[in-house]
Amino acid sequence: MKEMKRIDFEAHFYTKDYIAAMYRNKGCPRFEDDAQTQGRRLLYNPAIPQPFSNALMDQLLDLGESRIAKMDECCIDVQVISLSAPGIEQLDPEIGTALARKANDELFEVTKRFPGRIMGYAALAPNDPQAAVDELQRAITELGFKGWNTHSNYGATMLDDTKYVPILKKAEELGVPVYVHPTVSAIEEMKGYGFPLAGAPFGFGIDVAVCMMRLIYSGIFDRCPGLKIILGHLGEGLPFIYQRIDWAYVRPFDHNLRPKLASKPSEYLKNNVYVSTSGQFHPPSFMCTYETLGADKILFGSDHPYESMEEAVQFVDSLPISDGDKSKICSLNALDIL
Repeated sequence: MKEMKRIDFEAHFYTKDYIAAMYRNKGCPRFEDDAQTQGRRLLYNPAIPQPFSNALMDQLLDLGESRIAKMDECCIDVQVISLSAPGIEQLDPEIGTALARKANDELFEVTKRFPGRIMGYAALAPNDPQAAVDELQRAITELGFKGWNTHSNYGATMLDDTKYVPILKKAEELGVPVYVHPTVSAIEEMKGYGFPLAGAPFGFGIDVAVCMMRLIYSGIFDRCPGLKIILGHLGEGLPFIYQRIDWAYVRPFDHNLRPKLASKPSEYLKNNVYVSTSGQFHPPSFMCTYETLGADKILFGSDHPYESMEEAVQFVDSLPISDGDKSKICSLNALDIL
């Protein structure tokens, strides 16, 4: 499998300006120093702090030769990288718009330094929808970026809110995907047990699944049939309930409750969604996704630096599927996206 081309659809970075802005932010999300541990914490909200090590920060800031060397060591040819969580969606729109543009410009310089090795997702501040549309246009047509990476909730809203429709329409028009990445859930019941419940172990996936189902029920894919969404972590559990999500559509107790959609919810998952292998290295979970969506809808992802590039590569290499399907996952499906 070493000769197989690999395109990593989920890997992350920070810029120094982004970190500084997160320290300056008076609300949440923000960084703050932790005197007890001599480290720092990322506060997604006042109830959900995440310890944030110097080693993790250094890897997110690494946009140079050492990242490329690590990719070479793991036989990863390309990384499509995104500004990492917590994202800028919840910042003041004016601040977020300026910060997004600066982060995109810095990422553009990296893509020029490593052509064909590093590609980019745009960062946007969607709470100024027109500015976000303009920045997406610039990022794709002038900077050569490959899509928009956003987060699963913006505090009080999610991506299904009607004010974000112009951004989604622009993504469809430009022919680029929207990668919906997790962040700490805004659901009140996710609080009380800290980051282990609300964050990566559980709440992240729940929040993306809720966001995706709200997008489906909003009817956006009937209005924008060419819109493509990418979900990480093998689809955030949705392939497991693929049949169940159609229940209200195919046999509702009350036809007034039937979703006002042109197709079953599962058909939008099948037709409009790709999933990546990022950070989900459990073979039975993969096989569920593989048998439900098919090899044509799965992309390779590492979730670097939160997960291991080596483990991501070894996981796909070890799967009990054909080499042809592994090639689709590792690179051939990219032809439909990049």
